Amino acid sequence: MSNLLVTGGAGFIGANFVHYWMETYPQDKVVVLDALTYAGNKANLDPVAQNPNFVFSHGNICDTALVETLLKEHHIDTLVHFAAESHVDRSITGPDAFIETNIIGTHSLLKAAKKIWLDEGLNEENHRFHHVSTDEVYGTLGPEDPAFSETTPYAPNSPYSASKAASDHLVRAYHHTYGLEVTTSNCSNNYGPYHFPEKLIPLVITNILQDKPLPIYGDGQQIRDWLYVEDHARGIDLVIREGRLGECYNIGGINEWANIDIVKLICSLMDKAFAEDPTLAARYPQASLAKQGNSAELITYVKDRAGHDRRYAIDPARSNNELGYQPIETFDSGIAKTVTWFLNNESWWRAVMDGSYRDWIEQQYTGREG
Repeated sequence: MSNLLVTGGAGFIGANFVHYWMETYPQDKVVVLDALTYAGNKANLDPVAQNPNFVFSHGNICDTALVETLLKEHHIDTLVHFAAESHVDRSITGPDAFIETNIIGTHSLLKAAKKIWLDEGLNEENHRFHHVSTDEVYGTLGPEDPAFSETTPYAPNSPYSASKAASDHLVRAYHHTYGLEVTTSNCSNNYGPYHFPEKLIPLVITNILQDKPLPIYGDGQQIRDWLYVEDHARGIDLVIREGRLGECYNIGGINEWANIDIVKLICSLMDKAFAEDPTLAARYPQASLAKQGNSAELITYVKDRAGHDRRYAIDPARSNNELGYQPIETFDSGIAKTVTWFLNNESWWRAVMDGSYRDWIEQQYTGREG
């Protein structure tokens, strides 16, 4: 059996990982630690909330004493670290939170893990600290440049990617300096269920349903390698169980798409969905252009953002060769699943967009748990 502590487990990728792990390994205990900042949503964990092997702890990864208590109380042998501030635009306008959470918070976790696992000897010879990072630490690629590999030099271009790069180095240092058993994965852009609506794919879907503009930065030719979130969870699973200690593994979707092409594809899928399901028109009366099959008319070009990297692409050769990793979803299949999920989960994304998903926090502060 394994006892996992998952930081940031109420966020988009973290929650999907929790769902995957508890379905794949139902005998394991999973403890989620999440501060429930703007991108953390306790509703993301509703499908597992009643599972006796699931525990939720509302707290901050910078609270080292709390992390130590969780590690000891639940006999944690595996820590999977998702918790991070992750939106590039927010890091440009407010970098302080990114330094606090992504660097200081990661160091807090490493200190707690070292103290409990190594200094106090709990699971000294049977532990794993897995750190989830991003391809953005590598910087940007030209149109003909080879994809990022694990040996690509770091060259972060935003406060977000710089803070993630720093956290990667801290994890590596704790392995080489203290012997903490660590692995790191650097992933490409994730998409899928529970994706926070400020990000490109869910923003386009939900804006179409409300007849709102679909903003495209610059010329829309920025290229990203897209990874379906459950494929990412499978990749992390392989790294934890089979990865070499102290090593980094790139997990990619092998799906390079320009932003404008993604938006046009989603418009087409949404128009098709409304054409094939007449009930959608009644459920989403605001989506007048989708009902007419003209969602693409909502596309609006806006000024490019500062420090906008032109292209990211992951070379997953190490993960493929050493771990046997291969993504299951193509972009066509994954994006179709994602569109369907958002169409069928209006109450979830409406609660996020109107802020009511944060009611749980307010109830906690007043002593009324919901």
